[in-house]
Amino acid sequence: MMIRFAILALLCSATITSGFAQGKKQKSPKKLNIFTVNKQPVTTEEFIYLYKKNHQNKTEDFTKEKIEEYLNLFINFKLKVEEAKKRGYDTTKAFAKEFNQYKSELQKPYLPDSKLTDSLVRLTYDRMKEEIRASHILINVKPDASPEDTLKAYNKIMEIRNKIVSGQEDFANAAAQYSEDPSAKMNLGNLGYFTAMQMVYPFESAAYNTRIGEISQPVRTRFGYHIIYVADRRPARGEVEVSHIMIRTGDNKDNEKAKNTIFDIYDELRAGVKWDDLCKQYSEDPGSKDNGGRLRQFGVGTMASIPEFERVAFSLTKPGEISDPFQTQYGWHIMRLERKIPLASFEDLNASLKNKVNRDERVQVSKQVLAAKLRKQFQFTEQSAVKEKVLALADTSLQKGQWKALAYPNASKEILYSLNSKQYTVKDFLEYAQKNQKINSQPPAKYLEDLYNHFVDANILALQEEKIMHENPEYTYLLKEYYEGILLFEIMEKEVWNKASEDSVGQHRYYDAHTADYKGGERARASFYFTASNGFIEELRPLLQAGDEKKIQEFVAQHKLKTESGFYKKEEKTILQKVPWASGIYSVENNGMYYLAWLKDILPPGNMSFEEARPAVISDYQNYLEKNWVEQLKKKYPVKVNEKGKQYILQNLQQK
Repeated sequence: MMIRFAILALLCSATITSGFAQGKKQKSPKKLNIFTVNKQPVTTEEFIYLYKKNHQNKTEDFTKEKIEEYLNLFINFKLKVEEAKKRGYDTTKAFAKEFNQYKSELQKPYLPDSKLTDSLVRLTYDRMKEEIRASHILINVKPDASPEDTLKAYNKIMEIRNKIVSGQEDFANAAAQYSEDPSAKMNLGNLGYFTAMQMVYPFESAAYNTRIGEISQPVRTRFGYHIIYVADRRPARGEVEVSHIMIRTGDNKDNEKAKNTIFDIYDELRAGVKWDDLCKQYSEDPGSKDNGGRLRQFGVGTMASIPEFERVAFSLTKPGEISDPFQTQYGWHIMRLERKIPLASFEDLNASLKNKVNRDERVQVSKQVLAAKLRKQFQFTEQSAVKEKVLALADTSLQKGQWKALAYPNASKEILYSLNSKQYTVKDFLEYAQKNQKINSQPPAKYLEDLYNHFVDANILALQEEKIMHENPEYTYLLKEYYEGILLFEIMEKEVWNKASEDSVGQHRYYDAHTADYKGGERARASFYFTASNGFIEELRPLLQAGDEKKIQEFVAQHKLKTESGFYKKEEKTILQKVPWASGIYSVENNGMYYLAWLKDILPPGNMSFEEARPAVISDYQNYLEKNWVEQLKKKYPVKVNEKGKQYILQNLQQK
């Protein structure tokens, strides 16, 4: 899904930024068409918006030639989209599902709150992909503090922030001097790296919404008011599982003796003594010494109280790698990496993450805000007596997801509730409930009331989208980009990409007609077999010499070897510079990896064979197919450029 999303973003150049949601409203340009495709108009407003967005910070692109070039490409884009529409690609269930997923993501920056648990789970997971290193300053204030005490704390934190922002104070020094977090005297407010679900929700949100090098506005948590300085952001490193051997210090123990002991153990490990034996004999961690020192897996921030331990754990790269001896507040350690555990997929984490979110304050915050703000904003007015009669229709068939409402007099006329004076009838709700009911174990009346609330939420969401589209033209354009981008992806895959990659006859025909275009310098046709151990080399060599492809592949799979084959110039591969430049089979080591390099042929400069040129041929053949296809579309769908509109966009864009 993410790969497809990235391709669509490139195809339609859609850049999603939170800046859209906060952008100032601009007066819309004059409504004027720049061209039509099959009598479908494209406005100058749409073209100017897209051109400016896709050429940000590129002043050299705002010339007549560049704009006209983009116009031709845009016409071709619209031709392809028109063909996809005519084929009904936008009427399929698959299209609706995919487009609605994108639309849901696009709406988030504009919505006042995420949509309850599901949106919060997705938001939390997305934050888990990133780790933030931050510092904070805290001014204590109780959740139930008086307005006077609350204002006093707020003014104090703002005063501190203003001093830092103006350069009068350094953040670390200010944390040590003013912060009421007891640890600030020692750590200067530095919290190290953390990710989602490791801080209270308001603090987490403020940190993730603050850029590197900036200081947040004051944020209120149950502890008081904080300001947060974000020092760094990086992709999540997942979790690690390690084992350790520990010699304790403290409690009047001799630190020098502990140090000497851990280094003696380290020397024994290097001499080949088994880790488990040394761990059981020496380690002073009673909870892990009998199981090889193995600890439970942990992520960034989990060991924040022992930063040295966490730092060493994440610095190890290969399972089995052993650290140098190092010291923490608890003693001297040697650590062995057991495994690195990357962040699991959203699908794998969804259930467990949903349970955590449902127990976290974030879901309560969302529910309270959503219920109060949106219904008030859209002037929700409910007919309680009518609602009571409707809910009385519930019966046990709802639990089976097979409910059919009994006859309700005047269902199409009796009003159930209104939103912004728009009225929703009993019939509207009954049709919604029958369509959206699912098997459940709730009491029927309670489940029907849930369906009613969902019905209200769905209609509020629809009104929100109308409001967003009215107030934010850029959202409408962005939504249209993804709508057309999905169609473009589907039609290009069918008409160009798949044809070019699967039509071997066409590829050969194209190559034969353009052989002179595919030339290469002196190069080798070679295959490489490699891994971190050299034990495979002598067994594989005779198989390569015999040329038994089936046995070679079986050997590669059995020994889990990495392979690479192709045509290479000598300067392209370090390995080739370490072996004779002649046909043969050579063993070589490079950067800790052992290679068996099979140079099958040394090819002189000249025309490439079809096999060698095939990647370039496919690319060129795609362009050829696309060009011919577009010419056919131009004959099928008349294109009419409005010169007045064209002059308008040239004048507007060249004034940028």
